[in-house]
Amino acid sequence: MKFGARSTTGWRATISVAMSNYLEAGSIIAIATSLTFWQHAYGLSNLAVGLLAAFSANAFGAAIGAGLGGPLCDRFGRKAIYTYDLLVYMVGVLIAACAVDFGMLLAGFLITGIAVGAGVPASWTYIAEHAPTAARARHVGTAQLAWSLGPLIGFALAAGLAPLGLAGSRLIFLHLFVVAAVVWWIRQGLAESQIWTEDARRGDQPSSVGDRGLRGLFSRRVDITALLMLMGVYGIWNTVAGQAGIFMPRVYDSAGVRSAVQQDLLQVQVWGCTVLATYFGFMAFADRISQRVLYPVGAALGVLAWCVLVFFTSAGMPTLLTFAVLWGISSGIGAQAFYSLWTSELFATSYRASAQGFMFFVVRAATGLLSYFFPTMLAATGLTSVGLLLIGLLALALLIGTVWAPRTRNKTLREIELERYGRTTDSGDPVPVHG
Repeated sequence: MKFGARSTTGWRATISVAMSNYLEAGSIIAIATSLTFWQHAYGLSNLAVGLLAAFSANAFGAAIGAGLGGPLCDRFGRKAIYTYDLLVYMVGVLIAACAVDFGMLLAGFLITGIAVGAGVPASWTYIAEHAPTAARARHVGTAQLAWSLGPLIGFALAAGLAPLGLAGSRLIFLHLFVVAAVVWWIRQGLAESQIWTEDARRGDQPSSVGDRGLRGLFSRRVDITALLMLMGVYGIWNTVAGQAGIFMPRVYDSAGVRSAVQQDLLQVQVWGCTVLATYFGFMAFADRISQRVLYPVGAALGVLAWCVLVFFTSAGMPTLLTFAVLWGISSGIGAQAFYSLWTSELFATSYRASAQGFMFFVVRAATGLLSYFFPTMLAATGLTSVGLLLIGLLALALLIGTVWAPRTRNKTLREIELERYGRTTDSGDPVPVHG
């Protein structure tokens, strides 16, 4: 693919902002691969481990950050968030890397979570607003690609550094500190989102949708409907993916794989498949074919993956390898990629980030509730009982996304906004209300 100077600049902005997703996923994997080491080093109970997971970047920490960051992003601009959030992130991962007790570790996880919670919705919003209409899914998919690279590299580092034990885990957190510092430096020259700037200038003109932030978000039925659909897709899926992301080594242990290195290498395979599926699946086709066809394919593969893992565990490593391929491909063209695209399309510019922040808050809070009990549930009931619950949730997300997927492909964000809210164009031409 060839890019001119303007396109190159656009991709530079997309890639640098998308790195928020690498740092979010990387921090989750750093936690996932280190929990056993921390547990042994400090004699933590399963409930204490659940508490660490629940208040991390995987759950409540991210929920708090998103709840704060989304409205701030709409009020002060996208640049205000991605200029400062990584500074907070660096503080969090540095505390985690240097933690000497449970309290310090919990503080580091929480601060890191707040930072990524603020940064990820802002990055999805900025990328979608900055992207060309005909390649919006491709640009938004870059965030999913970066998110997938986080676990791929994180688990590869964990496998390589496993002989160092807890010291190796500390090095993984330090690598995130270095990456965050480099990305923060690159972002300093990026411009504000043009569509947000234009919307802020229009203010209370007739062509403007109106109130900013959460007040505007909850004032229209069309937005409530979109919130319910998107939380049905992403919220339910992420309840499963959130546990898999941080507790998958324990799931593998329940399936008979005791070696930490083997567990990490299985996850490298999962995320390697996710990277390939994101690039050659979602990024290649989501702008070109019906998303009502592409989404069910990815979602169905996710259901199949967990069915294989739950019902054919006795087959041993072949089952786990099959699961890794299916779940990896599903994650590349499944719920999160489409959610990050649809959630940027279905809400007005004046509260687009607030909508993402609110949903991220609800979704990660739900994940946090389950994370607190998941290690104990897995130990007490086994893989089959927990797996059946996860399969049911994935099947529900498949149904919701297949039936209610929006038809927004190849439309500009402004065209989508005009169609959904029934405002007039700048020339005064009326546009009918839809939904």
